[in-house]
Amino acid sequence: MLEATNEVGNVALSTGGTLTDPNAAAALAVGLAALGAGYAERGIGSAAVGAMAEDDDLFVNGLILTVLPETIVILALVVVFIV
Repeated sequence: MLEATNEVGNVALSTGGTLTDPNAAAALAVGLAALGAGYAERGIGSAAVGAMAEDDDLFVNGLILTVLPETIVILALVVVFIV
Protein backbone atom coordinates (compact mmCIF):
# COMPACT_ATOMS: atom_id res chain seq x y z
CA MET A 1 0.00 0.00 0.00
CA LEU A 2 2.87 2.36 0.72
CA GLU A 3 4.33 1.62 -2.71
CA ALA A 4 1.08 2.75 -4.34
CA THR A 5 1.14 5.99 -2.33
CA ASN A 6 4.73 6.58 -3.38
CA GLU A 7 3.85 5.98 -7.04
CA VAL A 8 0.92 8.43 -6.85
CA GLY A 9 3.23 11.08 -5.42
CA ASN A 10 5.81 10.44 -8.13
CA VAL A 11 3.19 10.74 -10.87
CA ALA A 12 1.90 14.00 -9.40
CA LEU A 13 5.41 15.41 -9.24
CA SER A 14 6.47 14.17 -12.68
CA THR A 15 3.58 15.95 -14.40
CA GLY A 16 5.07 19.27 -13.41
CA GLY A 17 2.79 19.93 -10.44
CA THR A 18 3.62 20.06 -6.81
CA LEU A 19 1.90 18.30 -3.99
CA THR A 20 0.82 21.69 -2.67
CA ASP A 21 -1.30 22.18 -5.80
CA PRO A 22 -4.95 22.07 -4.66
CA ASN A 23 -6.03 19.87 -7.57
CA ALA A 24 -3.28 17.35 -6.88
CA ALA A 25 -4.09 17.34 -3.18
CA ALA A 26 -7.79 16.77 -3.89
CA ALA A 27 -7.06 13.93 -6.31
CA LEU A 28 -4.67 12.33 -3.83
CA ALA A 29 -7.19 12.63 -0.99
CA VAL A 30 -10.04 11.05 -2.96
CA GLY A 31 -7.78 8.37 -4.41
CA LEU A 32 -6.41 7.34 -1.04
CA ALA A 33 -9.90 7.36 0.48
CA ALA A 34 -11.10 5.07 -2.31
CA LEU A 35 -8.09 2.81 -1.84
CA GLY A 36 -8.76 2.56 1.90
CA ALA A 37 -12.46 1.90 1.35
CA GLY A 38 -11.69 -0.86 -1.14
CA TYR A 39 -9.23 -2.41 1.28
CA ALA A 40 -11.85 -2.36 4.04
CA GLU A 41 -14.57 -3.77 1.81
CA ARG A 42 -12.37 -6.72 0.88
CA GLY A 43 -12.51 -8.20 4.35
CA ILE A 44 -16.04 -7.09 5.15
CA GLY A 45 -17.44 -8.49 1.91
CA SER A 46 -15.91 -11.92 2.35
CA ALA A 47 -17.09 -12.11 5.95
CA ALA A 48 -20.59 -10.99 4.96
CA VAL A 49 -20.84 -13.62 2.22
CA GLY A 50 -19.67 -16.28 4.67
CA ALA A 51 -22.23 -15.21 7.22
CA MET A 52 -25.02 -15.15 4.64
CA ALA A 53 -24.08 -18.65 3.52
CA GLU A 54 -24.89 -19.89 7.00
CA ASP A 55 -27.93 -17.71 7.75
CA ASP A 56 -29.99 -15.93 5.08
CA ASP A 57 -31.40 -13.49 7.65
CA LEU A 58 -28.03 -11.71 7.80
CA PHE A 59 -28.36 -10.32 4.25
CA VAL A 60 -29.42 -6.82 5.31
CA ASN A 61 -26.71 -6.58 7.97
CA GLY A 62 -24.07 -7.79 5.51
CA LEU A 63 -25.24 -5.34 2.86
CA ILE A 64 -25.15 -2.39 5.24
CA LEU A 65 -21.71 -3.30 6.57
CA THR A 66 -20.37 -3.78 3.05
CA VAL A 67 -21.62 -0.39 1.83
CA LEU A 68 -20.54 1.49 4.96
CA PRO A 69 -16.88 2.10 3.93
CA GLU A 70 -18.06 3.75 0.71
CA THR A 71 -19.31 6.68 2.77
CA ILE A 72 -15.66 7.62 3.30
CA VAL A 73 -15.25 8.17 -0.44
CA ILE A 74 -18.51 10.11 -0.64
CA LEU A 75 -17.39 12.36 2.22
CA ALA A 76 -14.03 12.89 0.51
CA LEU A 77 -15.81 13.96 -2.67
CA VAL A 78 -18.06 16.33 -0.71
CA VAL A 79 -15.02 17.93 0.90
CA VAL A 80 -13.37 18.35 -2.51
CA PHE A 81 -16.42 20.10 -3.92
CA ILE A 82 -16.77 22.33 -0.85
CA VAL A 83 -13.14 23.39 -0.85
